[in-house]
Amino acid sequence: MARRRQAVTIKHVAADAGVSLQTVSRVINNEPNVRPEMKERVQASIDKLGYVPSIAAQRLSGSRSYLILAINDRDRTIADWQARQGTDWVDQMLLGGMLKCAEHGYRMIFELVDTHSDHVERELLGAIAALQPDGIILTPPHSDNPQIVSFLAEQKIPFVRIGSIQNGAGIPVSMDDEGSAYQATEHLLERGHRRIGFISGSSEYALSGWRVDGWRRAMTEAGLPCDGLLAEGDFSFASGVEAAGKLLSGPQRPSAIIASNDQMALATLEVARLMGLTVPRDLSLISFDNTPLVHFTQPPLTAVDQPIAATTSRAVELLIAAQKGQPAPKELTVERASIFVRESVAPLADAPGA
Repeated sequence: MARRRQAVTIKHVAADAGVSLQTVSRVINNEPNVRPEMKERVQASIDKLGYVPSIAAQRLSGSRSYLILAINDRDRTIADWQARQGTDWVDQMLLGGMLKCAEHGYRMIFELVDTHSDHVERELLGAIAALQPDGIILTPPHSDNPQIVSFLAEQKIPFVRIGSIQNGAGIPVSMDDEGSAYQATEHLLERGHRRIGFISGSSEYALSGWRVDGWRRAMTEAGLPCDGLLAEGDFSFASGVEAAGKLLSGPQRPSAIIASNDQMALATLEVARLMGLTVPRDLSLISFDNTPLVHFTQPPLTAVDQPIAATTSRAVELLIAAQKGQPAPKELTVERASIFVRESVAPLADAPGA
C-alpha cells in the first residue's frame, strides 16, 4: 500500500528556511516589517516544499482570522436558486469578493440569514462565533435593518453595508441607485420620450425608493408630470405582470417603461406582447440588473448594469483596511453603474404606435 504523502506545514517551511514560525507567518501575510532578503528566503522554501498557507498559519501573526463573512437574504436567495431563472447577484458578489480576498490572502465565506426571523441575532452570533470573521458584508435588505446593524455594531467587528446611504454604524457603500434611475430616464428623454413609466421594486428595500427618486427627479427637471406613470412591484415576475398591465392599459399609456429589475422587465415584455405591442416600435423598455437573461430576449434589453462585483470587491478592501486600523472614508463610497445599450429602446419618432 502506498504511503500517504505528509502534508507540508509552516513548521517545515520555518525549518527549511532556518527562521522562526512568526517570520514565516509575516511573509505569508505580506506584513511590512520583513526584510526583502528574508522574504525571498522564506518564499524560496515555500516554493521548494510546495507549501499552501492555511488559515491556522495566518492566525499565528495575530488575532486575525483572514475570513470575510458575506451575508445575503435567505428567502430571496433560495427562491432565486430554485427558480433557476438566471439571476446572478450571488455570482457577482462571489466574483468580486473572492478575487479581492485572494489578492490579500483572505477567504470569503457566504451565509444566508432570514431578515424576518425573530432570532436573527442568534443566527448572526452563531456564525460569528464559529468563523470569527475579520469583517462582515451586509447586502440589502440587511444593510438597512436597524436590528442587524445595531447588533453588529455591538460586536466590534468592522462591517460594510452595501446598498445603504444612511449614516450610522458600519461603512456604507452605494451602487448609486438614484443616479442609475436618473441616468436611465435621461437615456429615454434624450430619445424623445416624454411619458416614461416606472415599475418600482419591493418597499422592503430602501434602494427601491431611491430608484423612484432618480426617475422622478429626471422627469421633474424635464418639466414632465409623473402622475399615473408609477406602478409598484416587488421584484417578482408576477408583480411585474400586474404593474405593467396597469401602466399599459390606461388611457394614455407610456411610450417607455423602466423596470426596477430584470424579472419585472421580462414581465413587461410579455404583457406588451399579449397586448399586441412591439418592443421597441410601440414601447421602449429599460431594465435594472443586466443579468444573463436580458441578453437573449427578443429584442435584447437595454439595462442598467449594477456594479455588484466591483462593489463587493471595494467592500473587501474597506474591511481589510479597517482591520489594519485605517479610518473609514469620511464620504460615502459610491460605485457607479452603467447602461448597456441594446435593441429595446428606440427614438419616439420611430415609435408611431406609442
